[in-house]
Amino acid sequence: MDQKNFISIQQSLPNAPGIYKYFDINKKLLYIGKAKNIRKRVSSYFNKNQHSYKTHELVKQIQHIEFTIVHSEHDALLLENALIKEFRPKFNIELKDDKTYPFIVIKNEAFPRVFLTRRHIQDGSTYIGPFTSSTRVRELLSFIKQHIPIRTCSLNLSPSNISKKKYKVCLEYHLGNCKGPCTGLQSESEYEDGLNEIKHILKGNLSGILNQYRSLQTGYIEDMAFEKAAMIQKKIEGLKNYQSNSVIVNPKWGDLDVFATSRDEKQIVVSYLLVRNGSIANSGTHAFDIPLDETEEDVLAQSILHFQKLYNSEVRELILPYRLEYGFSSFRLTVPKSGEKKKLLDIAMKNAGHLIEDLKKKRLLHLDREINTTMLLERLRDVLYLQEIPSHIECFDNSNFQGSNPVSAMVCFRDGIPSKKDYRHFNVKTVSGINDFATMKEAVGRRYSRLLREKSSLPQLVIIDGGKGQLSAAMEAIQELELTGRMTLIGLAKNVEEIFFAGDKDSLKLPYNSEELLLIRRIRDEVHRFGISFHRNKRSKSTFKNSLDDIEGIGEKTINLLLSKYRSLSNIKKANQEELEQLIGPSKARILDAFFNK
Repeated sequence: MDQKNFISIQQSLPNAPGIYKYFDINKKLLYIGKAKNIRKRVSSYFNKNQHSYKTHELVKQIQHIEFTIVHSEHDALLLENALIKEFRPKFNIELKDDKTYPFIVIKNEAFPRVFLTRRHIQDGSTYIGPFTSSTRVRELLSFIKQHIPIRTCSLNLSPSNISKKKYKVCLEYHLGNCKGPCTGLQSESEYEDGLNEIKHILKGNLSGILNQYRSLQTGYIEDMAFEKAAMIQKKIEGLKNYQSNSVIVNPKWGDLDVFATSRDEKQIVVSYLLVRNGSIANSGTHAFDIPLDETEEDVLAQSILHFQKLYNSEVRELILPYRLEYGFSSFRLTVPKSGEKKKLLDIAMKNAGHLIEDLKKKRLLHLDREINTTMLLERLRDVLYLQEIPSHIECFDNSNFQGSNPVSAMVCFRDGIPSKKDYRHFNVKTVSGINDFATMKEAVGRRYSRLLREKSSLPQLVIIDGGKGQLSAAMEAIQELELTGRMTLIGLAKNVEEIFFAGDKDSLKLPYNSEELLLIRRIRDEVHRFGISFHRNKRSKSTFKNSLDDIEGIGEKTINLLLSKYRSLSNIKKANQEELEQLIGPSKARILDAFFNK
């Protein structure tokens, strides 16, 4: 949209707080922004000449503008954050909930287990975290195990199973790490008391537990139960040691969140500390690519909302390096200049600055690596007499095991680096029995017929793992597709690692430790790894299915359900009967039970 077209719609924009949305000619959402005054903010995109490259590109693509008026600046901030997460426009900052970080989960089950997980499932369980360090999580779990006896087994402790005396106590019970709920030696209410203590510890609420322990200890002393009082004293000392190992700030402060930023010309880093009951309970740093001409303040505002939601933080006091004027009127904002809170802010700022410097170094190393890779690909072009630099290389390999389950695999390298999203495997369709040459022809033909249909770019170099026979079979497929001359095919002999060109009698032998041959061998080894992994999975599934196919009453659909959950026959044999009934139904679960126990 040019300035003339914008002027015609400018008067329709309101002088009010809210959010605005930019769309391209295809009504695709490009960008979402917030504003104290929508008309003034949107006008600034079209009236200013000094924009960054990204902003200039955005303005060129804008064809349609929409807006939403809200009551306050805070409402505009919340609405902007929610819409960005939902629609993820390409010109906005990308805020992702990183599900790969570890959580501590308290499972939604009878006598809940407590353990580390990286999968956040909506199953009614309680998830505490995420934590930025798995070491920190394991330290927490180790401390919990030493002081609060909870079960670590995965038994189904339903009331019926316990009443039937289905289980026996294990070694953990005899070591004192578990009180034997599996045999009815511990009630659910007593177990729940331990879980409540764990929740307080994980959230940093140690003072309440210490007071509770001291009160309990006093009662034991009054009743002359000195052994029990001594056990409570050990727990109190353990909690105090744990508390002293945490980074204590000031117990009187309670809960607060600390945020700091650092930036360079490419990225903005946001660092945060979550302070609970006067100690740092969690921390982390995240880097974001700089979107358009947005300021550090804009990115920080969006990040605060993002991380508070991610960590379920309800803290209303924020310690910041500068005051946010927009959308945080309901928070208590502190910009410390000295004292203990300033030291806390300095920690966050130091972490942000360290990451931004580390990112600069990595970008320089990556640039050096790109230069070296480009030079290597240029040399590869020269030694193989190619017309172009082989920035796109693909490699094929066949795999079978004692004549069974023949498959083919293809890996792709772009600019000398594996492009795993382009990897492909092929189940043989047109070849009966084991015929390595025909299998190679089918795989190559299927790959490049598809690229032609999709009008995708072709590789400059194709490596066939094998000698003249496999190379000739691949060339037949290329000729049938009329692609001769549009890419170069070479064969790599398995033993002496000679390179063959189609139609040539003599092979090309590169120096064994030359960088060019090392790259070709690396690509060949990668297709071996990928192909063998795929073949092993297929063979495992085939064995699994063949073993269950003979069971009358168990069909393919049921076998696939069992395969997806248990992966092996031994896992099915170990499976809990109630769990099997929920998965495949009571009647089929009884059939399996009879089959395995006959």
